[in-house]
Amino acid sequence: MSAEIGIGAIHCVLPEVLVPVADLPEFGMLGAEEAAFATSCGIDTVGEFADLTHADLAARACLGLGASADVLLLVGPRSPDVLLGSDVSRVQHEAKLDGAFAFTVDGLGCTGSSAAWGLAKELLIADPGRESVVVAFGSRPTGVDRIRPPVSVIGDGGYAMSLVRGGRPVLRAHRVESDGRFHDLFAVDYKQAPWYEWREVCADPDRYKFELAMESRGRLNRMVDEVLTEVGASRADVAATIMQNVTANAFKFYSTLLGLPIHPVCERHLVDYGHIGAMDVVLNFQALLATGDVGRGDLVVVINNSPTAAWSATLWEV
Repeated sequence: MSAEIGIGAIHCVLPEVLVPVADLPEFGMLGAEEAAFATSCGIDTVGEFADLTHADLAARACLGLGASADVLLLVGPRSPDVLLGSDVSRVQHEAKLDGAFAFTVDGLGCTGSSAAWGLAKELLIADPGRESVVVAFGSRPTGVDRIRPPVSVIGDGGYAMSLVRGGRPVLRAHRVESDGRFHDLFAVDYKQAPWYEWREVCADPDRYKFELAMESRGRLNRMVDEVLTEVGASRADVAATIMQNVTANAFKFYSTLLGLPIHPVCERHLVDYGHIGAMDVVLNFQALLATGDVGRGDLVVVINNSPTAAWSATLWEV
């Protein structure tokens, strides 16, 4: 039995309908500062699925993956489709993964995907009887608005990926951290308004843009060093680096910070599809592997962070 845990397969679901940011219904109601943000964050269009929920997208991705699973991990969406009921159980049923144990990894925003694949590895190591863990996610905006100042512009999509024994790329090293001090930085007052009036509120934009950014700078710099040190590598050994797609300026910030250029597939996806939440890093990783820019044995660093103050750094060997 292989002791190495890696990717078995990835399947991403993306919309064919791409809507220019300036054509989004809420754009005309934005103030000058918010409109300037929406047009300057590096996103030309966002992908849009009509009448599909996040659970629909996650289930569709699982069906496209076509893999069996001992465990199904649903990365928590921005808002659940149902309260009290179980979105993950619905995904399990519609994806025909009835033999899997299903649960949700929640509260970590975009970093949920990275936390889930780290957890998937640990679940496989902990029980030799498990052969496959499927991680899935569907991206939809909270409420009707897609423009999310001061963060990004939200697009639709879904993915499923399997972690298996002997898979490649191999998950070599992984770190994930969170900080509860920022737990209330973003919120939606969903109890006092119908869903079509939900609006995301940032309690303190300056705290997001400065204090959280500085915390992210220190954490991710250290975490990248830690995953590389774990395998006896340095930044000079990294063949490619990918991250989530939030704004074009974020790519420049982290590329300069880490001394590792962010691969161009990330910016291409940002321009076309906007920010697809926890799906970003999976879509970017899949696209990177398809470019031919990395080959067997190359090291790839994936960084991820979220406004809920969670960070991750993962080292994969292709």
